[in-house]
Amino acid sequence: MGIIAWILIGLLAGMIAKALMPGRDPGGILITMLIGIAGGLLGGWLGKVLFGVDSIDGFFDLSTWVAAVVGSVILLAVYRMVTGGRSSHRHA
Repeated sequence: MGIIAWILIGLLAGMIAKALMPGRDPGGILITMLIGIAGGLLGGWLGKVLFGVDSIDGFFDLSTWVAAVVGSVILLAVYRMVTGGRSSHRHA
């Protein structure tokens, strides 16, 4: 898959992860996209290591999307733990 496909999958997987785990997060669409892209890579790696399957086959394969969403949910949970739920807005 090309870089544009990874960005698109990342954006959508990040959005799905945020929908599955609602709440306020510091960061906007860029952070969501980066978490989604990294989540897709993490999900693909976990699928290969844990189950011995190549879960990143192609753009329209269900396994690609499941791996990306699962990885994004994991990374979103880690991101929330690391940031501690801090808000990006400063109060005076």
